[in-house]
Amino acid sequence: MSASRKSAGVNRSHTSSDSNSGLSTPKSEAKTPRSSAKSRISFVRVANKIKMGKKIERSLKGEKNQSAVSQDDEDPNKTPEPYSCTGNFQADFTELCRRNSMTSIPLVVHRARPPTQAAPESSKPEKGKDKGKSAVPEPEPEPEVDPEGENAEPPPKTYVVKDKFEFFRPSVQVEMENYDKPETVTEIYIRGWKIDDVMMNTLKQCWSVMEKLHTINLWNTGLTKDTVSIMASTLPSIVNLRTLILDGNVVKDENWHELITDESPVQNLSLRHCGMTDTGAKAIGEALGTVKRANTKLVSLNLAGNQISDQGVIDIANGLRMNRTLMSLSLASNQVGDKGASKLGEVLSRFPLSHEEVVERRKQKSSMGSPDRNKSPPPSRRADSKDRPGSVRSSSQHDKTDKSKQKQSAKTKKDAGKGGKEPPKEEEKHDKSKGKKDDKAAAKKDKGGSTTGRSSGASLVADTKNAAKGKTKGKDKGKPSQAEPEEMGDSSFINPLTDEADFIDGQLWVSGNRLLINLNLSRNQIGEQGMAAILKAMQYQTTLSLGSKSGGTGLMRICVFKNKISSDHDIVRKINDIMLPKDPFYKPPPQTPEAESTT
Repeated sequence: MSASRKSAGVNRSHTSSDSNSGLSTPKSEAKTPRSSAKSRISFVRVANKIKMGKKIERSLKGEKNQSAVSQDDEDPNKTPEPYSCTGNFQADFTELCRRNSMTSIPLVVHRARPPTQAAPESSKPEKGKDKGKSAVPEPEPEPEVDPEGENAEPPPKTYVVKDKFEFFRPSVQVEMENYDKPETVTEIYIRGWKIDDVMMNTLKQCWSVMEKLHTINLWNTGLTKDTVSIMASTLPSIVNLRTLILDGNVVKDENWHELITDESPVQNLSLRHCGMTDTGAKAIGEALGTVKRANTKLVSLNLAGNQISDQGVIDIANGLRMNRTLMSLSLASNQVGDKGASKLGEVLSRFPLSHEEVVERRKQKSSMGSPDRNKSPPPSRRADSKDRPGSVRSSSQHDKTDKSKQKQSAKTKKDAGKGGKEPPKEEEKHDKSKGKKDDKAAAKKDKGGSTTGRSSGASLVADTKNAAKGKTKGKDKGKPSQAEPEEMGDSSFINPLTDEADFIDGQLWVSGNRLLINLNLSRNQIGEQGMAAILKAMQYQTTLSLGSKSGGTGLMRICVFKNKISSDHDIVRKINDIMLPKDPFYKPPPQTPEAESTT
């Protein structure tokens, strides 16, 4: 039994050893893929670490670059590159606002217009298409019903509904010649939001390069003394600007006169409801005209709705004494009384010159009477006489020239006698013709010598003009001369002080302003005395002869309603009767055949 157990144990051990030996090879073979997977995992981890390291290095480099850029930006010594405007208002305005680090940039939008109604489509069928078919009428839309059951009216199509926040958001409205070309902005409207110094400087840079811009309208934008000065400094660079509207801007310093300097191109200026007092009116009156100078560009001035009293109107009237360019003036809804209206009537009819104006008149007259007083005579006349001007020649000089000619002729005869040859006849004829011409010229000069100095100066001017005309005709025949328009522009403006004057009671009286054609004095405090002065001025303008050099037709429209004097008063009725036929919009009633036969 023991032997059998031992043999069985040996067999079991063999079988176990065999089994172990048989299984040992697959175990060793199974270890190889695991190790390869581990090696792959380790390789991937190393590669990821390398990639992460590179990313970290790149991020560190980017942070270094950003820190360097931020250091450059924070460097106060480094000046940023200036932005040059291109004329595209939307792009320039947005970029400049961004550079000024504005939190909210106003939008640039097209100016709102009432929507146009679409043309009704014709119900006729097209030619060649659906010739035999009849047009099927479209069903009418059912009317909307209110919650109460009644028919609701559709909203009108004359306006567009917007959200209130979008409507009140600051924006810049523009008008363009061609909406496909953003550089053709012609009008700019800003309404209802404050323009500070930074915004005005931004607009200044944009406006200076806009060639088509001719109208600027800033309504209720909270302008100040500084913003008005900034705007006034940029107006000369806006070449085509013609209309400037600044209504609703109350400025305490009232430096509005800076907008109508000699360099400003503004022709139409509106300052309604700006809180202007007599201080601002005085500055505007001085800008319109003084004894030494006058504004030659402003055509229309609207000062309605301010606080101008008699003294301010007197200052404006003093500016109109020498101004011959302003054609329309509105002083409606102010505090004008009888004194201011009387001063305006005096300026519109005729007025006496002050001492300063008389002195300036004499200077102007003297400069006009002798324009060539300080000029030297031409070289051709200076050759004949060294001590005297060419316009005054004495007979002694003619005698000297004749004697010298006789001596020369005697010498030639002697030379001819010695040589046995006579001088050629052609030379004798030439000398005779020369002598006749010299005698005629001398006679003309002797006649001219008896005239006064002014006429001689005028003759010199005429000679130079004729000579210039002859030269231009010979050289540039058929080409327009460039100097002629400048001369016409200079001669068109005549100083009112040089006009004809009447000496009455020891004073010089000249005709008043006849270039002003529209005057609005409605809603003021003018009484009977002021209206009488205006009536007198209207009567004087209608009876004044047309011999005035300053020209003009006088007032054509005047508004005087809603004053202290009633509209049914005789003075107001007479003013209306005088001005009604002059009104350019007045159409007389058609005459009946009976009235024509009587006339």
